[in-house]
Amino acid sequence: MSFETMGDQRRGTCQVLGRVDHRARLVVERRINGAGSHPRQAYPCNELIVMLEGRAVVRRSGDGRDEKCLAGAGTAWTGPVGFMEKAELSEAISCLHVCLPPALIEHSALADYGIDASLIELAFVGGLADPLLVTFARAFEGMLVRPQLPTDRLFVDGLTTALAAHLIANYTVDRWKPSTAARKLDERRLRRVTDYIDAHYAEPIPLERLAAEACLSPFHFARLFREATGLAPHRYVTERRVRAAREALALDRATLHEVAVEQGFGSQDNFTRVFRRSTGMTPGQYRAMFRR
Repeated sequence: MSFETMGDQRRGTCQVLGRVDHRARLVVERRINGAGSHPRQAYPCNELIVMLEGRAVVRRSGDGRDEKCLAGAGTAWTGPVGFMEKAELSEAISCLHVCLPPALIEHSALADYGIDASLIELAFVGGLADPLLVTFARAFEGMLVRPQLPTDRLFVDGLTTALAAHLIANYTVDRWKPSTAARKLDERRLRRVTDYIDAHYAEPIPLERLAAEACLSPFHFARLFREATGLAPHRYVTERRVRAAREALALDRATLHEVAVEQGFGSQDNFTRVFRRSTGMTPGQYRAMFRR
């Protein structure tokens, strides 16, 4: 016999694409969680949610708590049983939902390991970047795309116990503490942002667009980008335009007005002002060096 999941309650805003039930101990669902508002409802079971693909701003609130993150593939959330949650999604996202009963694992198993069942209450946390949670989700996802096997019961029992142990060790209310480690903009995200700037510097580039490339909020992105490059994002874009303008001026094939427009400065007056501030020369003076 199965148990109810949040997907059953939110049929109007979620589409279940695949579902596997295992002896009332585990339900695995692949869902499309629709864009827009998802009504405030209580989780009927404990859920681990792992985003499989897409990118969206996800906001969840309940019990006086409010969380918001820019989510991408691998972002994870927990949904504790009984927690009243309202969700807002900027875009539809594909997620795997691993649904566990209220105790996470049987009380007898907890007793065998000397764990007090009264302390096992899953915390409401989101925006997690936990590679092990993603590994669990991908392993469970595999059951949705293949025929059932005689060994599935053994596979599910072992994997469910391992997942429950990880949740109990890291994400129960008595253990969960947000990370206080200083965050850095890793090389992969930084390269994605700078590659985007290289491809689009001649266009208007809002801060929000660059933050989306890094899968961060604009506030955190601006701080981390400056720490990584020594320049604020808008200053970095400006310097990239100046570099392109210097190359164009050296070639001496376009008018100053054409260079200003083609390299994203908007007008020749603005081009002259920005270029002089960056190089100490006007565009005309810089070009003259290559005409001698």
